[in-house]
Amino acid sequence: MRNLQNSRFYWRKCCNKVMLGLAHIAVIFGLFWLCWILFSLISRGIPALSLDLFVQETPAPNEQGGLMNAIVGSFLVVGTGTLIGTPIGVLAGTYLAEYGHYSRFAKVTRFLNDILLSAPSIVIGLFVYTLYVSKVGHFSGWAGSLALALLLIPIVVRTTDSMLNLVPNNLREAAIALGCPQWRVIVMICYRAAKSGILTGILLAVARIAGETAPLLFTALNNQFMSWDMNGPMANLPVVIYQYAASPFTDWNNLAWAGAILITLFVLCVNILTRIFLQPKQK
Repeated sequence: MRNLQNSRFYWRKCCNKVMLGLAHIAVIFGLFWLCWILFSLISRGIPALSLDLFVQETPAPNEQGGLMNAIVGSFLVVGTGTLIGTPIGVLAGTYLAEYGHYSRFAKVTRFLNDILLSAPSIVIGLFVYTLYVSKVGHFSGWAGSLALALLLIPIVVRTTDSMLNLVPNNLREAAIALGCPQWRVIVMICYRAAKSGILTGILLAVARIAGETAPLLFTALNNQFMSWDMNGPMANLPVVIYQYAASPFTDWNNLAWAGAILITLFVLCVNILTRIFLQPKQK
C-alpha cells in the first residue's frame, strides 16, 4: 500500500513539474513576441517624433508634415463617443444591478451585452455605415463617434453591473430603513462605493476604442486637412496609421510609426493613471 501511495505521489509530482514547465514556456513565448513588438515600435516610433508632428497637418507624398489634424480628429471622435456611450452604459448597468437583478429581461440583456462585447469591431462599423452613413450619403465624425460609442457601451455596462453587485446589501438596507428612496440610495451610496471600479472601466473602455481602426474606415474615413466639422469626413490617428503604413513613401511610413507610438503612449498613460489614482487605497 505504501509503495502504491509513493508511486501516486511521484506521478503527481512529475505531472506538476511538467505543467509548471509548460506554463513557464507559454509565458516566455508570449513575452517574447510582446517585447519584440514593443522594441520595434519604440525603435522606429521614437526617432519619428518631432515638434512638427503636433503643429503641421498630414502632408502630400514626399513633403514634410505632421499629424495635427489626425490628433485633433481622434480626440474629437473618441471624446464624443465617450460622452455618448458612458451615460448609456452606466444607466444600463445600474438597471441590471439595482432594478433588474436576476429577472428574465436582465438575464437576456446581460447575454446580449456579452455578445456585443465580443463582437468584431468591423461588424459595428458596417452596422453604423448601413444605419447612418448610407442614409445621409457621406462619411462624418458623428458616424465614427456613434460606432465607437457602440463599442464602449457594453464594456461600461459590464463594469458598472459588476461593481454595483459588489456593494454590500447591508448598506442599501440601512439607507432604506432610514427612509431614503431607492434612487437616492443608488446615487449617494452605491455609486460612491463603486466609484473607483466604474471609473476604471470607463477609462479602460476609452483606451480600447482609441486604437480602433475598422469602424472608422466605414464611418469617419479620413481628411487630409484640419477640420472641426463633425458632420464631414474627419482625420483620425488609426486610419492615418493604416493608410500611411501601407504606402510606398518613406515619409508616410515614418508618420505611421509616430502615430503608432502616440496611441501606445496614450493607452499606457491611461492604464497607469487608472491603476495609480482609481484603485482603492489599502491601509
